[in-house]
Amino acid sequence: MPELPDIELYLHALRPRVLDQVLQDVRVKNPFLLRTAEPPLATVRGRRVLALRRVGKRIAFGLDGGMWLVLHLMIAGRLQWKPPGTAPAGRSGLAAFDFPDGSLILTEAGSKRRASLHLLADDAALAVLDPGGLEVLEAGPEQFAAALTAANHTLKRTLTDPRIFSGIGNAYSDEILHRARLSPVAMSQSLEAGEVERLYAATRDTLSHWAAHLQAECGDGFPTKVTAFRPEMAVHGRYGEPCPDCGTRVQRIRYASNETNYCPRCQTDGRLLADRSLSRLLKKDWPRDIDELERLRGGAPD
Repeated sequence: MPELPDIELYLHALRPRVLDQVLQDVRVKNPFLLRTAEPPLATVRGRRVLALRRVGKRIAFGLDGGMWLVLHLMIAGRLQWKPPGTAPAGRSGLAAFDFPDGSLILTEAGSKRRASLHLLADDAALAVLDPGGLEVLEAGPEQFAAALTAANHTLKRTLTDPRIFSGIGNAYSDEILHRARLSPVAMSQSLEAGEVERLYAATRDTLSHWAAHLQAECGDGFPTKVTAFRPEMAVHGRYGEPCPDCGTRVQRIRYASNETNYCPRCQTDGRLLADRSLSRLLKKDWPRDIDELERLRGGAPD
């Protein structure tokens, strides 16, 4: 799912293309995309885009008259900038947003349709759609600590809860926790003051770094490879590969359709975190730490 750096990348590319431009039409190909009936979607025709805003992991287009058109890409939704009048083609094409100089095409890979489009009448309706998580790049350390410790959950769950922190998902939470040298299963209320400070700095540094990196990489173009898996990442999506800091093989915890990636030497003092499926399979043979696992595998990675 596109997260804060990815959404900011889209906004970076959209601003010179659609701000102060007239939205001529919205062509919805898949009826499941539109989640609101009032105001009618036809009322956006001819309205000028006055603002672009990130609301959590959503992209919000502010239109004259106070209306908001809000896109949530979910896991597989992506945006493309095409010549004016381009149709959303194939099964993946869901909608087209037509402007004088181009059409913004919304696609969604796979068979599940999770992406959503809301048309909202005013700012109050937009506020209802906002999960309310803290914007870490705009918050001070005291605000961060208060949000982090308001409830006692694992750090992974806390960072990815949109009601607690805004715009952070599975990918960047892995990177944040690796940078902070903290276990993904550490409990939020058990951290010492220095660890909270470290996590605050790591969260801000990670999100800022990736937002700037992606925008510099894209330049004046429109992003074509928005993905949660990038070779420059430290641990996310790199199970079995060497940690860039210590060389230890990156490990994972799998659950449902997601997984958490971490370095056992940098983040958990060498301890292997229980993976539900493997722990159940190996039972007593589950290795106690990374050293035992490396011995079983025949040594450290090359």
